[in-house]
Amino acid sequence: MKTFEKNQMRNLLASLTIMAVLVLIGCGGGSEKKDSSASENQATEGTTESAAVDTKVHSDSKGVGKFTEVKIDGLDADLAKKGEAAFTSKCSACHKTTDQKIVGPGLKGVTERRTPEWIMNMMTNPEEMTKKDPIAKALLEEHLTQMTFQNVTDDEARQILEFLRQNDGVK
Repeated sequence: MKTFEKNQMRNLLASLTIMAVLVLIGCGGGSEKKDSSASENQATEGTTESAAVDTKVHSDSKGVGKFTEVKIDGLDADLAKKGEAAFTSKCSACHKTTDQKIVGPGLKGVTERRTPEWIMNMMTNPEEMTKKDPIAKALLEEHLTQMTFQNVTDDEARQILEFLRQNDGVK
């Protein structure tokens, strides 16, 4: 019986390997080079392949969701304190406020790379963001994990944003 199960496992693995190769061949195998200016143009139009987006650089994108304009003034310490509590309960299992990756990316410097609208849309609308936003798609590819919806309210999103701003040294 054990030999039969081992043979079944080998056959299954061989089948999966063949299927993966066929998928890669059918998709072009990723060996094609694209014109970088065309990729950049597509990124601004929201139709890019996520691999063409550099997730480490600043973007003025507001993302996908209800936040289209977030007013930011000086740092609000009370809001940041509430944000720290919300971050700890809803975000810290997957994110650190350093450069260290856990499940998702480390968030040090996120407020320098992303707009407040993008950050708040990602917290409150992660599924749609990873389907439609080029940066969120690239982050999904890079970290190989989908950000899960944590029921972050609009108020909590703004509080967490302020905590992240404080973490990044905004005064």
